[in-house]
Amino acid sequence: MQPISQQAMTPNLIKKIDDAGIIAVLIIDEVKHALPLAKALLAGGVDTIELTLRTPAAVAAAKIIKKEVPEMTLGFGTVLTVDQVKAVVDIGADFAVSPGCNPKIIAEAQKQGLSFAPGIMTPTDIEIAVEQGCRVLKFFPAETSGGIKHLENMAAPYTYLDLKFIPLGGCNIANAPSYLQSKLITAIGGSWVAKRALIQAEDWHSITKNAKEIRQLIEAIRS
Repeated sequence: MQPISQQAMTPNLIKKIDDAGIIAVLIIDEVKHALPLAKALLAGGVDTIELTLRTPAAVAAAKIIKKEVPEMTLGFGTVLTVDQVKAVVDIGADFAVSPGCNPKIIAEAQKQGLSFAPGIMTPTDIEIAVEQGCRVLKFFPAETSGGIKHLENMAAPYTYLDLKFIPLGGCNIANAPSYLQSKLITAIGGSWVAKRALIQAEDWHSITKNAKEIRQLIEAIRS
């Protein structure tokens, strides 16, 4: 099986995500939370986010972050339609991810020049993604589908392709080391760093504390 030549994620973006080690998955309900949230994450050393398209405030919040906090690598999650791909490109997204592996969405992302990581959970998903030129894949849902052991076994036949994975779904500070110690992982994704309840409560201190904790862990493991 030969993948198409066009890559679904740029080398520059791949390096940014790998350097980050953590992608904070965010659900923002109120636009006013966008700026203090981004600043709280940066204060803790987290500079890469996945803003999920699950609330009416998501797009407006993203525009504020893009304008006011340009050092933040801005990604979007739950990108399910062609229109959503076009919308996040218009905002200036650095990358996008989806929970599943839809060739139509991957193709549109490539057409729009948007770095994209589709969701995979099975070997079939991986092969569909590889055929579309993808080399960075979202492993979702990570924990309930078997965690790092499942991923290592599933990815073994594709080692020669040098695929990298972003596990999301059930990741937390306790199980983060098991993922980060694997060469398969470019970065872990998780909502625990800035839980929806913490954002709603405007508990920026706790968010910064969580960000510092995972940043220190990443540096300790990868140093």
